Amino acid sequence: MQMKIRFRYKSKTSTEIWFESDWFPRKETIIHVDDLEKTGRVIDLLIEDEMGNTWTRKEYLRLNQELEKEPENITVYFDGGFDLHSSLSGLGMVIYYDKGGESFRIRKNERLEELENNNEAEYAALFNALLLLEEIGVKQTPCVIKGDSQVVLKQLEGEWPCYEEELNRWLDRIENQIKKLGIKTKLEVLNRNENKEADKLASQALQNTMIHSHNRID
Repeated sequence: MQMKIRFRYKSKTSTEIWFESDWFPRKETIIHVDDLEKTGRVIDLLIEDEMGNTWTRKEYLRLNQELEKEPENITVYFDGGFDLHSSLSGLGMVIYYDKGGESFRIRKNERLEELENNNEAEYAALFNALLLLEEIGVKQTPCVIKGDSQVVLKQLEGEWPCYEEELNRWLDRIENQIKKLGIKTKLEVLNRNENKEADKLASQALQNTMIHSHNRID
């Protein structure tokens, strides 16, 4: 989670001057606040997160312990593959996140029989990645979502129209899950080489090699 600080500076004149910082990592918040307050000229200081929530220093200190228990700095990778000969789909999902000062990674794949094409497999992969976010308690926080499917990400952004009824149903499921979690999404289209982890998981699912791991990383 990124934070910023807004405050009024008590100048030598009667003019009120408001300042706003750049975004910085949440763990630096109290360091910056304390440094500003040492000047003795800062009043009406507010701390703001990327979701638009604001707190005073006192309110933030009470909340900070709870924030340490929640996942943050979340990046989701997804990929879907479809085999024409077997009509099977492989889904790959990778999630990186921080919690309590430590970093974690989830790797999971799924093998499905009921999908009809590669685009549908890509949608299913993203939806299943969002279900994983719910499992680890993600809520009310920014999330970066990365994949190599322009169709999924551009249609989810509203840049490209979606005319297929089944894909529209997947869009509805994904949008409802995003709303349920209250997350703020940043979507990024990758080239295939940049999405190797999720792509490999999807391929392994098609080969019936199933993986589900959740580990702390250095």
